[in-house]
Amino acid sequence: MAGIYLHIPFCRQACHYCNFHFSTSRKYQGEMVEALLLELELQREYLAGASLQSIYLGGGTPSLLTERELSALFEKIYALYAVTDTAEITLEANPDDLTAAKVAELKRSPVNRLSIGVQSFFDEDLRFMNRAHDAREARACIRLAQDAGFDKLTVDLIYGSPTTPDEHWRHNVQTLVELQVPHLSCYALTVEPRTALAHFVASGKAAPVDEEQAARQFEWLMDAMAAAGYEHYEISNFAKPGWEAVHNGNYWRGQAYLGLGPSAHSFDGESRQWNIAHNHRYLQSIAEGRVPFEREVLTPDDRYNEYVMTALRTSWGVDLRHLQTMGEPYVHHFLTEASIFLERGHLLHLDQTFRLTRSGKLLADRIAAELFF
Repeated sequence: MAGIYLHIPFCRQACHYCNFHFSTSRKYQGEMVEALLLELELQREYLAGASLQSIYLGGGTPSLLTERELSALFEKIYALYAVTDTAEITLEANPDDLTAAKVAELKRSPVNRLSIGVQSFFDEDLRFMNRAHDAREARACIRLAQDAGFDKLTVDLIYGSPTTPDEHWRHNVQTLVELQVPHLSCYALTVEPRTALAHFVASGKAAPVDEEQAARQFEWLMDAMAAAGYEHYEISNFAKPGWEAVHNGNYWRGQAYLGLGPSAHSFDGESRQWNIAHNHRYLQSIAEGRVPFEREVLTPDDRYNEYVMTALRTSWGVDLRHLQTMGEPYVHHFLTEASIFLERGHLLHLDQTFRLTRSGKLLADRIAAELFF
């Protein structure tokens, strides 16, 4: 099984915290869709005939696509690939796009799962982040999607913002629980280089992220999700049993996927490649029949490090039996480096697996880096 990711690099406006590749000019949106259709043809052998278990449209803002553009992309995918009957087909959407008409349009398409970028139900947060929607739209779009029959919903929230006190964070999470949204992705606000937020913090126009506040809100989140019956199956992701994300889950399990569009990444089990993060040069190259990408063949050390980094973030953890297939030096290194985190109570060793404990989840990136080869 494999997956396809399509990067739609257009947004109505730039969120202050975002460092993904996108453009606020939609002048070439039609040309970009045509290029994606051609890249699907050019890359048709990449997955070696594997059936598609997931299709994911991300960005950027895929909900900006017209019904005709979306239909053309799906027609091409279904013509070139064997898509399983149970495939998860996700489209990222912003609340301001999800009008009743747009939701009905999406319901007519093969899309069966919506990922909605709510981020907060408070206008002060949304203004600070420079989101295009308001709090009223954030709540209304979820109801519209549910009423249209979209049972598979996931919603993004951001915690740790200087505009988000604890009581607002609790309200944000509880709102989604009350709305019976089965999957939540919750991220700590991060000040990424070369973003508007980084400039604001550096110039004193915005407060830096308060690490203690972010940790406190994350710990409350873990408790609240457990009490509401959600499983914490990946550091940033919580789901009701059976509602886990297929597409992202396959990323974390190291399965193959093909990424299309500017800046999109692909993985075939042996190497990674990534398309150029430049709309004009991407369009020009695809028009000439060439996919503009760079490629890296993974070394054994790379494979070990990537496995530890991704598996450690999940509820299934690092499997010692998998490490043994990589070779004894990696097993020895892992066990040696992991011992201190076991002693400190940050790791739990159960049967053949190593998983982060509650305290370990607060230090996930740091622990993974210490375990690298």
